[in-house]
Amino acid sequence: MPTVRRRLVSNARVSGPVRIVGAGLLGTSIGLVLGRHGIDVSLVDSSPTAVALASQYGAGRPAAEGDTPKLIVVAVPPDVVADVVERELRDFPDAVVTDVTSVKGSILLDLQSRGVDLTRYVGSHPMAGRERGGAVSARADIFTGRSWVVCPRPDADSVAVNRVSDLAIDCGANLVEMSTADHDTAVALVSHVPQIVSSAIASSLIGAPDSSVELAGGGLRDMTRIASSDPGLWIQILSANAADVTVVLEDVRDRIDAVVTALRSGAPTAALADLLASGNTGVSRIPGKHGRSARFAHILVVIDDRPGQLAQLLADIGDLGVNMEDLRLEHSPGSAIGFAEVSVLPTAEESLVRELEARGWRIAGESQ
Repeated sequence: MPTVRRRLVSNARVSGPVRIVGAGLLGTSIGLVLGRHGIDVSLVDSSPTAVALASQYGAGRPAAEGDTPKLIVVAVPPDVVADVVERELRDFPDAVVTDVTSVKGSILLDLQSRGVDLTRYVGSHPMAGRERGGAVSARADIFTGRSWVVCPRPDADSVAVNRVSDLAIDCGANLVEMSTADHDTAVALVSHVPQIVSSAIASSLIGAPDSSVELAGGGLRDMTRIASSDPGLWIQILSANAADVTVVLEDVRDRIDAVVTALRSGAPTAALADLLASGNTGVSRIPGKHGRSARFAHILVVIDDRPGQLAQLLADIGDLGVNMEDLRLEHSPGSAIGFAEVSVLPTAEESLVRELEARGWRIAGESQ
């Protein structure tokens, strides 16, 4: 098992100036956070429009001649990361350089093959994102409570490692240190293959009758949410991590093949039971809010389709002093009602149900 070291707090903090190359979702979000800390942030992007938008958004200022950054964050697509990192290391010999790409191994190998001095380079990857990219989707809280992987190497300068680690902490993330290889293996499982599976399921909807698609509920929406991600970016990510993705994808394929074979045999019970039970066990390992166990109680509240209902529900929960761990909404097809799935700690479930019903809310169901 890989050794993972987590640091959640640190007295050290990033000091500017900071240069961000790539004014997209992650670059702009980082700029927004650092700006709130009063750090001087300069922005550069191949698109002047992107820089202008990010600047107007408050993520920094356009880079200027004579800037002397202490830290450079490369937030560009995977296929140009190595080129940009090499250039930034050359043009700013006193700066630490990091990138925030979701694949680390192929970039490192590319840089090493060029003979680049990587003493001041430390790869990193914030485990945060949204289906839509660009500065318009940026948020200052996008990293809060999320893991931010830093991949230090034995030849990396300790000052460089600490500076990149401090960036993650300043952004509100939970710092995780992993080797480059362990990182790529991990993200293949928890990020890259889920993208493929989601897209595969969504693609099956293309030829489906409208009458079938109109029956879609929360389960299908959950499974296909990330299928709306940028294809161009994901082609680069998946291609760059092909070896690790293939291993995980083959394992998933084998599990599905076993079920297909069992279904065709007419005696699928054992295979189905094995897969579904394994799924229950696996999903229980996914961390919840703040990294703790995700075992919450889920209360399904009926919401009438009229203005102010959701706001009133949230206000009532707040008045009752209950901390809501998660909230998911689902609309009932062809009906004038919807459902709000409120997730709370199990210890709060019974009293919350009782108090909500006393306030006139209809509870459609509860589950652990």
